[in-house]
Amino acid sequence: MSAEPTALVVTVSNRASAGVYADTSGPIVVEGLRGMGFTVDGPVVVPDGDPVEEALRDAVAAGYDVVVTNGGTGLSPLDLTPERTRRVVDHEVPGVPEAIRAAGAAAGVPTAVLSRGIAGVAGRTFVVNLPGSSGGARDGVAVLAGFLRHAVDQLHGGDHPRVVRP
Repeated sequence: MSAEPTALVVTVSNRASAGVYADTSGPIVVEGLRGMGFTVDGPVVVPDGDPVEEALRDAVAAGYDVVVTNGGTGLSPLDLTPERTRRVVDHEVPGVPEAIRAAGAAAGVPTAVLSRGIAGVAGRTFVVNLPGSSGGARDGVAVLAGFLRHAVDQLHGGDHPRVVRP
């Protein structure tokens, strides 16, 4: 991968999008992605539901390598981000949200397993849903740091690195 890969952060929050309070988790995701070497736009703050799908479709059309949403993954009737994300992705990558939930639970947050976030590929864009809490966003970014650049490389036709094991 020659140029810095690009990412868009989309914060999904009905209250933050209405100005009730400031987005605190989106900037955590932006900082984490920049630390991984991504050129990052956002966070763009949208309410849950159709605006999430619109933001994802626009990001895929714009050619972002990665789109990370944060928020809208809980059990509330208004948490629709996973359903809207499924409408956009061509196929899911289930190991990613499993790892994110497991990391949260291992960090001592038993409710992390309630996140319904998904991850998948839309064209050549990797899409992942993170929880909306600051801690969930931080834990999710830490998981992504282990493989996200490799995932982008794979989407652009890169080969698997050869690992020699003893």
